[in-house]
Formats: sequence, structure tokens, C-alpha cells
Amino acid sequence: MVSGAPARRGALAAIGNFDGVHRGHQFLIAETARLAARAGAPAGVVVFDPHPRRFFRPDDPPFLLTAPEKRDALLKEAGAEVVHSATFDAALAAMSPEEFVRIVLKGNLGLVGVVAGAEFRFGKGRAGDARTLRDLCAAHGMTAHIVEPLAQEGAGEKIGSSAIRAAIERGDMRAAADMLGRPWSVEGVVGPGQRLGRSLGFPTANFSLGEIIAPRRGVYATRARLDGRTYDAVSNFGRRPTLADGPPLLETHLFDFSGDLYGRRLEVAFADFIRDERRFDGPDALKAQIAADCEEARRRLASQA
Repeated sequence: MVSGAPARRGALAAIGNFDGVHRGHQFLIAETARLAARAGAPAGVVVFDPHPRRFFRPDDPPFLLTAPEKRDALLKEAGAEVVHSATFDAALAAMSPEEFVRIVLKGNLGLVGVVAGAEFRFGKGRAGDARTLRDLCAAHGMTAHIVEPLAQEGAGEKIGSSAIRAAIERGDMRAAADMLGRPWSVEGVVGPGQRLGRSLGFPTANFSLGEIIAPRRGVYATRARLDGRTYDAVSNFGRRPTLADGPPLLETHLFDFSGDLYGRRLEVAFADFIRDERRFDGPDALKAQIAADCEEARRRLASQA
């Protein structure tokens, strides 16, 4: 469940999953901050961990756009002063809309008001909608503000986490970045590998994506952030069919870097898709292709600088 420490109570908070903290989420939080300032209250958000989709569909493959720690940092960057995390478990899933408002929002968190998107659903069986939220909040002495979703300029298409996931799965990193308001990125601690890249002259920093959504398998122009410095890079996500054919892994070669990356935390931002993963006729053919991929990655990154 969730509880609100005294110093964190009294906020006016946006409610949602906020996976990706995309431009639509940022718009919602900006509106929350504006309304909170007018009410003389801290601006907050209420998120759910784990994501409700993971609770209801535990066998789904990884789908998160951002890890919870990264999500919370992005929420604060977007203007949230307080981040409340509600544990999404069987007890919460069984609550009626009235119980959720009375017990969680009013009782545990002590919110003075809430902000939600027009498509927000809550309570057992998703029984509650925007009108329900408004009525229940009023009954419990809280305000409720409903915000229409932000649309992508020109296309009229709603900006949402599902659309961003679809773009990432097809390798359209530019579309994902347009909706996120920044390049999509992943973070991980670099683990020991088989040094296959080093043997070809292109050492890589490797980590698995865990619960983060898998992008289209292949080669990408990327930028890697390490200890506050950003390096142009080339990355491959896949099974390495020519040399290893193991579980899916993100391998990143940092340009103009030398040193040991094992055990260090690395953030990799995806700029553009270059080519699909494929098997080559041995190490020499693979080495020649990696060299060509590096040149193509440099060219694409320079064009986006």
C-alpha cells in the first residue's frame, strides 16, 4: 500500500503510470504545477509500482520504457516536488473507486486535489472514469482536474506510452524521441563479457535490459553517458549470431574512449537505427561490417548534432 509522511501530505498530485515521462506526461505535470501553485500546495504525482500491466499480465515480455528510479528522476525534472509510489497489489486492485479515493488519495496521502488525463480509469474492473473521479473527490473535500491528452503536432495522434513502445519495437528512434521530448535511453551496470568485440578491435560495454522493452534487433547510432561525459557511440542489440548467439544483450562501442568500463554505470541514448542484426561469414566479414557501422553511426550523429 502507500502512506504519506507528514511533510509529504497536502500535495495536489497528478495520477498515472507515467512510464517514459513523455511529452504528454510533462504537459500534465506542468498543468499540475500551475494548479498547485494557485492552490498554495506542493505539486506531486502518484505512480504505481509495479506497473498495473505487470500485475494483471505477469507473463508479458518486458515492456517498460523507463526503470522506476529513472522515471522518478524524470518526474522531478518535469516539476514534481513530491513523488508518491503506490504498491499495486491484490488489495489495491480490489478497491472500488470510492475506496481508492477515500483510503489512498485522501487518507493515506492526504492530497488536497488530483489531476488526471481524460482517459484515466481506476478502481476494481476499471470502473471509475474522469467523471467518477471528479464526483468522489468533491465528496471527500478534494478538487479534481481533468486534462485532455496532448497530441503530436501535425499528425493529430495522441502521444502515449503505447505509441512510443511501438516506435521502439520497429526501430523508429526519431519518432520515439519526438514523443518523449528526448532520445530514448537505457541504463545499466557494465558486466563482464566474452571480450568478443575487443578481439575484433571494437571493445564494447555490455549489459542486459532486464524489465525494459527490447528495441528492434540491430545496430544503432547512439550516445553513451559516463560520469557526466557524453561519447558518440555505436550499439548493437541482439543475440550476436556470428560469434555467440546468446541471450539478447546491448553492446556499445564508445568512440574516442579508452579504459575499463566493467562495473560502471552507463546510460545509452538511441539516436537512429542503422541496420538489422544478421549473421556474417566469420569474424573478418563481421569486423569489416562493424567498421562500416561505426562510420555510419558517426555520420548520423554528426547530422543530428
